[in-house]
Amino acid sequence: MKLVRREPPEIGISFLDTITCGVGAIILLMTVTTTRPHEQGPSDSDPRAVAISQLQRELFAAQAELGEATAEAAQKADAAKLSAAELAKIKAQIAAILAAREKAAKADQQAAQNAEIFGKLKTAQQQLSEEMERLYAQKNRAKPKDLIGGIPIDSEYVCFIIDTSGSMFNYAWPRLLNQIMETLSVYPRVKGIQVMNDQGTYMFPEYAGDWIPDSPERRRMVIDKLSTWNVFSKSSPGEGIEAAVTQFYRPDRKISLFVLGDEFTGPSIKTIADAVRRVNRPNQSGEPLVRIHAIGFPTQFANPPSMQATGIRFAALMRELTRQNGGSFVGLNSFR
Repeated sequence: MKLVRREPPEIGISFLDTITCGVGAIILLMTVTTTRPHEQGPSDSDPRAVAISQLQRELFAAQAELGEATAEAAQKADAAKLSAAELAKIKAQIAAILAAREKAAKADQQAAQNAEIFGKLKTAQQQLSEEMERLYAQKNRAKPKDLIGGIPIDSEYVCFIIDTSGSMFNYAWPRLLNQIMETLSVYPRVKGIQVMNDQGTYMFPEYAGDWIPDSPERRRMVIDKLSTWNVFSKSSPGEGIEAAVTQFYRPDRKISLFVLGDEFTGPSIKTIADAVRRVNRPNQSGEPLVRIHAIGFPTQFANPPSMQATGIRFAALMRELTRQNGGSFVGLNSFR
């Protein structure tokens, strides 16, 4: 058999292998280097990028300021706590200083009041000594039958002028009733009796401006009515004395006024003494129109010394009035 030799093709297998490998390499390279498309962030051309960056900077700045503010607030809170403690300490010191000053001021005031009261008591003691000397001289001049306890009993009419204030009515009223009964017993028989308070208010309005006829029954009536008689009083006997002298004095009457009280709250002792002197002026014989006697009840001396001034003023006023108007002042040692 005869072999026929074919002509080799223009493109051989080796060439095709080479071409195939090259294409495969290119495809592999493209597979490796090529990735799936992804969403891109905002580019520089995105208008929101600038705003976002600005907001981020502002956020960081705000966070920094917040941190500083928090630290500063904590420091201030600590300082405030410290200041509050210091302020409380200072207030306590101020309060202690003020309390000490107030205590010292009260002590000075009390000392001044005690000194004033001591001076008044010394003056009262001196005046009382002078009054005792005057009464003693008067006693030596008068006949024994004309004096009872140093009080002349030459009057035919007796008028009681009574302080009806609360201090008298609440504390000294039983003693006052006994004192009036004792005084009336000194005058077994008189032509007339009258009772009014230191403001000139009559206990028996039906006898206003007139005398109550004397009798045992009317004396009991006076005491019974007086036991519950409690009318307004200013503890200043000037008005009652002036009313009694003006309404009852007559040239043919011998009258004695008995002022009973415990304190004087009027403005001035001299004012009362001058007013009484004008209405109870001396007659041609140099004697006052009516005698004025006084009985003092020491209710105010049951109080502390700083509250005894009105009682001292009453004693001083009564000594002056009785001295000028021919009478006597008796200060009781107890109001019960």
